[in-house]
Amino acid sequence: MMEFRTPDEELGRFRRRVLIAGIFIAVCFGLLVARFWFLQVVRYDYYHTRAEDNRIALLPIVPGRGSITDRNGVPLARNYAAYTLEITPSRVRDLEATIDGLAEIIEIDARDRRRFKKLLEESKNFESVPIRTRLTEEEVARVIARRYQFPGVEVQARLFRDYPHGDLASHVIGYIGRINQRDRERIEESGDEANYRGSEYIGKSGLELSYEAVLHGITGAEQVEVNAGGRAVRQLARTPGVAGNDLELTLNIEMQKVAEAAFGKRRGALVAIEPATGGVLALVSKPGYDPNLFVDGISTEDWKSLNESPDHPLVNRAIFSAYPPGSTFKPFMAMAGLSAGKRTITQTIPDPGYFMFGGHRFMDDKPGGHGMVDLPKSIVVSCNTYYYQLANDLGIDGIANFMRPLGFGSRTGIDVPGEAEGVLPTPEWKKKRFRKKEHQKWFGGETISVGIGQGYNAYTPLQMANALAALVNDGKMFRPHVVRHVVNPATGERRVVEPEPIRTIPLKPEHVAAVRQAMVDVNRAGTGARAFAGAPYSAGGKTGTAQVFSLRGQRYVEGRVSERLRDHSWFIAYAPADKPTIALAVLVENGGFGAQSAAPIARQVIDFHLLGKRREQPAGEDIDAGDEGDEHAGHKHAEVHAADPAQPDAGGHDEGVRSE
Repeated sequence: MMEFRTPDEELGRFRRRVLIAGIFIAVCFGLLVARFWFLQVVRYDYYHTRAEDNRIALLPIVPGRGSITDRNGVPLARNYAAYTLEITPSRVRDLEATIDGLAEIIEIDARDRRRFKKLLEESKNFESVPIRTRLTEEEVARVIARRYQFPGVEVQARLFRDYPHGDLASHVIGYIGRINQRDRERIEESGDEANYRGSEYIGKSGLELSYEAVLHGITGAEQVEVNAGGRAVRQLARTPGVAGNDLELTLNIEMQKVAEAAFGKRRGALVAIEPATGGVLALVSKPGYDPNLFVDGISTEDWKSLNESPDHPLVNRAIFSAYPPGSTFKPFMAMAGLSAGKRTITQTIPDPGYFMFGGHRFMDDKPGGHGMVDLPKSIVVSCNTYYYQLANDLGIDGIANFMRPLGFGSRTGIDVPGEAEGVLPTPEWKKKRFRKKEHQKWFGGETISVGIGQGYNAYTPLQMANALAALVNDGKMFRPHVVRHVVNPATGERRVVEPEPIRTIPLKPEHVAAVRQAMVDVNRAGTGARAFAGAPYSAGGKTGTAQVFSLRGQRYVEGRVSERLRDHSWFIAYAPADKPTIALAVLVENGGFGAQSAAPIARQVIDFHLLGKRREQPAGEDIDAGDEGDEHAGHKHAEVHAADPAQPDAGGHDEGVRSE
């Protein structure tokens, strides 16, 4: 049935619909206006910033890295400018085709491609990645002339690190390398991400690592207006970066050259210290490596050569490798005996050529012995029997308690990373060292071996040099350091790295004088006499020979032993005798007797230090040790990083002896 409405009803219905539509439209416009108001007024700052970000790019300005010089201003690590060809992957459609096209313009070899691929994996997609570094001017011109063909490819001017002396002092200086994922994680943990924005390199080892915060500088920023294509149109603002500070070292690079040349092709280490300050004059680890190999990413071939070499050139032997000190331990044992009241300077003991303990015969180096021996003579002739008895009288705890303040068995805190603790043996140490209970017991015979620098003793050349520096400095010990000044390159302001006293060891002056005089006599008439013959100055020293394997009752004949199983050669020395300005320790791996290999190296370094000249002696030439004895009777040992877990016993067999 059809419903009929009057005209008035139709008009009212129409009006209601118009009203509802009008209200709906009004609400929509109201919402639109409210939204516009919210965007234009409430969120103005936010969207204005976003718009500016689309128009303005904030580019980091990477600061120049600080340089490193020796004490006389000779550059050891510096920067130079060069051009780099870089690709931004996000702006390249076909990466391989682009690289192939570039290879037609300039040389891009397989090594460049491998390095690019590796860096590409470590980088973000929008970052530029270098495909070639150190472009020549001709290569730069070729690329720029045809750059329009390669979108996403740029030629950038970069600062590169250079180590002008190659492998000289490489373990001290260290090297920088490209920032990898591990480095990024470390930077994030330190909260320093902003300061490394745009940075590609970071210190990896040596002073480059330990002084990274000082050398890196402060990153600046540049605001530039960019067009739709992402290219810079004009500069809006600039905050320049602050260059990193320079380091001036305590090292004398000329002395370092003399020391490294004296080693020749032999493996070993040398540390020379100023006793009155702790400043390191020379720190040698041979063989070394060329840090320039690492700057742009080391090649697979070079890395394999270094990493797989049996000579371990990447190991810093001066501060990381620990060795039995041999007879260089005896002057410190003598001080321990005097300080504990177990010996006097003039007290003598008979040396029949051996010392019996628990049915075990510990042999002296000289058949028949040295007769009656007092403390000075024990050092000059390096009498083992004297120190066997002294070690037995002191006991292992007495030895350890005296040696610990001298820094044996603990890190010195030098400002070069990678230092090892070494081993100052004690019964407590042995319990922790060995798992089996039968190996944890301390035997009295082990104390006897410790007394002549054998047994479980293992110290770094740095620890030996620092202990000697404290001894000749009347017990005043300083923390060894390599950096002398931190220099602001902009203002020239020089901040002194003050010598840091560690402790003063209570040593009686008369005891120190007696031991020092005995060490002087070592170089006059003892085991160091031939190395220091004709020296126009007086110097103290002590030879040492450290066993690498146990004789097991056999006589040691160097020529019958594999080169890497021969004894290590030690020598510690200080000069001038009356007021020492240098204390050093020299270690020649498998070098034989201390007087034969290590002492001549020490002589050359001290000659240079005191006389300012190199001694005329071919590098690597050994001085015949003659018949003067040094040591040995001990047990099998190797460096700490390859320590032998075998346990010495106190059996009744005669131990073999090596003479110098």
